[in-house]
Amino acid sequence: MDPKSPAVTDLSKGSPNNKEEMTTEQTAQEGSSSRVITIVFFSLLLDLLGFTLILPLLPSILDHYSKKDDGVYNSLQNVVDWFRVAVGIPLEVKYNSVLFGGLIGSLFSFLQFLSSPVMGAASDCYGRRPLILLTTVGVMTSYLLWVFSHSFSIFLLSRIVGGICKGNVSLCTAMVADQRNPQARNRGMAMIGVAFSLGFTLGPMLGAYFAQRTKEVDEFYQGPALLALAFSVADLFFILFMLPETLHRDNEVNDINLVVQGPGDLLNPVALFSFTAITRTDGSSSVQKKKNLKVLGMVYFTYLFLFSGLEFTLSFLTHQRFGFSSMEQGKMFFFIGVTMALIQGGWARRIKPGHQIKTVRLALISLIPAFLIIGIAWNMLLLYTGLVLYSFAAAVAVPCLSAQVSEHGSSRQKGMVMGILRSLGALARACGPIVASSVYWLAGGETCFIIYAGLFFVPLMLLSQLEKCKDD
Repeated sequence: MDPKSPAVTDLSKGSPNNKEEMTTEQTAQEGSSSRVITIVFFSLLLDLLGFTLILPLLPSILDHYSKKDDGVYNSLQNVVDWFRVAVGIPLEVKYNSVLFGGLIGSLFSFLQFLSSPVMGAASDCYGRRPLILLTTVGVMTSYLLWVFSHSFSIFLLSRIVGGICKGNVSLCTAMVADQRNPQARNRGMAMIGVAFSLGFTLGPMLGAYFAQRTKEVDEFYQGPALLALAFSVADLFFILFMLPETLHRDNEVNDINLVVQGPGDLLNPVALFSFTAITRTDGSSSVQKKKNLKVLGMVYFTYLFLFSGLEFTLSFLTHQRFGFSSMEQGKMFFFIGVTMALIQGGWARRIKPGHQIKTVRLALISLIPAFLIIGIAWNMLLLYTGLVLYSFAAAVAVPCLSAQVSEHGSSRQKGMVMGILRSLGALARACGPIVASSVYWLAGGETCFIIYAGLFFVPLMLLSQLEKCKDD
């Protein structure tokens, strides 16, 4: 064909324009993704600041209700006493507070286990924005109950309502998973990690400060409760006026029955570990990719089961071995939070797509010496050396696994995929502390940390299974 013919001439002229249009579209997508990630970050930070205000107050709150002869409180105290006697935990006020708080925390996580997949599936049908507004109103209600919790029963009800409505965290990860650029998804998951680190660092400090100012008042918890309520109200208005809908209209599911065949898909642990609701309806993924999704879910659960257990027993270890007071433990967790935020904000958000699995492997490997060092530490230098490795792993493991899982499922299933993943993590956090506490007190602190350090080879072996699936 003659190169000067009109057809060839038009093609050659059109090519630069096409490139310019593609570049403009990519720039617009990147700008949109950055805006969504920024808004999700600040929304989640507001939510977590309100959520973590209560953490340093929990021992004082439980002590406050223990003097009121509340039937519900006494029933739960009997459960704590039975567990304490069964595993041989010394009868100390500090340990009782930790165990009672752990029981409430396990209940909270179990409710998240139930609600997260349902919220995720519903958001695939009705959109992310309406569901996140609904859950934020639910969180506001829980804080309002806390403000007026003159009895332990009302306080516990506030935690139950909060646990059910905490599905908003999985909705935030779904909004990041909606982004089409893999680099944006990776950056978004890292920024969600930064929000968690900052929230769990600053929130407890604010809670302790406000409680100190109102300690002479009988209802000393009302100041922090009102502040938590203010954070949730601010979050609601921020979402209402700033957060766009990220679920594209062509990806909406008109009928939830097309997504799940029954409640068992979203509530049965076996179905959740198998991602049944995803693998059965996702016709675009290969058998190999569906297997990989199940393996990633198992890695996520196993990691959090082991990690949350040792995280919980760390308070026992530092109190027993170093005589840490609540203030000294607060400083330790502040150090962990700041270190995590620096790693997530500086390095983790720049991890390139395709490098997440290598990073997770590095994190899991680092946890083995981390917990060995913490377990045998006889001075502060060794303890904080182990905590640096601990902080590195905590900073990158969940964001990288979340980014990897967000690539699975069709574009109409992102809410359900991230909801199921969040559900598995909540189940791990509900069960992990109970099992680790039993091992700690039955076998001893040093033995417990050494055993658990060795158990981190299990998720490492699962990751190698993931590589086999890739190679098949």
